[in-house]
Amino acid sequence: MRQGAQGSADTGTPWAAAASAAAAEPAQSAAPAGSARVPQQAGAVRGEHTHSEPPAPAVPVLPRARPVIQRASVRGQILAALRAALVAGDLRPGEVYSAPVLGERFGVSATPVREAMQQLALEGAVEVVPNRGFRVVERGVRELAELAEVRALIEVPVMLRLARTVPAERWAEMRPLAEATVRAASTGCRATYAESDRGFHRAVLSLSGNEQLVQIAEDLHRRAQWPLVGGGPGIRGRADLVADAHEHTALLDALVARDLDVVRALVGEHFAGAGAGAGAGAGGA
Repeated sequence: MRQGAQGSADTGTPWAAAASAAAAEPAQSAAPAGSARVPQQAGAVRGEHTHSEPPAPAVPVLPRARPVIQRASVRGQILAALRAALVAGDLRPGEVYSAPVLGERFGVSATPVREAMQQLALEGAVEVVPNRGFRVVERGVRELAELAEVRALIEVPVMLRLARTVPAERWAEMRPLAEATVRAASTGCRATYAESDRGFHRAVLSLSGNEQLVQIAEDLHRRAQWPLVGGGPGIRGRADLVADAHEHTALLDALVARDLDVVRALVGEHFAGAGAGAGAGAGGA
């Protein structure tokens, strides 16, 4: 998706589902406060009351609650869609995209798009270009290899410790997540697989009980999934993603068996593959 004069919806991109959901967010506005009618006694004429019963007390007029517009929900959906577009290569490195043009694609105003892009700028995925929009950061193979090395330095020791301490039944709970990555990889959609892949790693690392570690590792993981210069969509194919996903199930088998040598080798190869294979197109590990 190249920014320019184009503003029509691009229904074939991976962000289409999130875009339609964001566009469907209700833009509610508060109705003016009404007044409640005072209930009348049966058979009584307006303005009078019977002698046998006291007048009905006046019902207090309460203002209607102003509906809360879920603006953050729209921004969150746009952010998720932009992240998926980054991984899929629909937002290309070096290209500049304006918030109004992207807003037209999503069917929303430029404001939530601009807010989402500013979050991506904080994460290092894009950079602000004054009076133009946001440029997708250009990355090379060296940066990807460095990210893989840092991830290995963090995650390998943690997984070795978990292999020694976590009982087999806890690893069994991770099996559905590992199998989900294989199903996601079989679709051939890098954005779908990337999300499932991060979910598996996040669940494994959460067993450490260190939330700071989980957050740092996920940030590195997300950055490792961004495309490289020249790494357009489709370069890393379905077979590569499926092979990457099957490493998750092999890792679980090694963790259950507490085979530390195999765990170390598998995690090391997993990240090494991310540094090399993903250089041809972001996606896994």
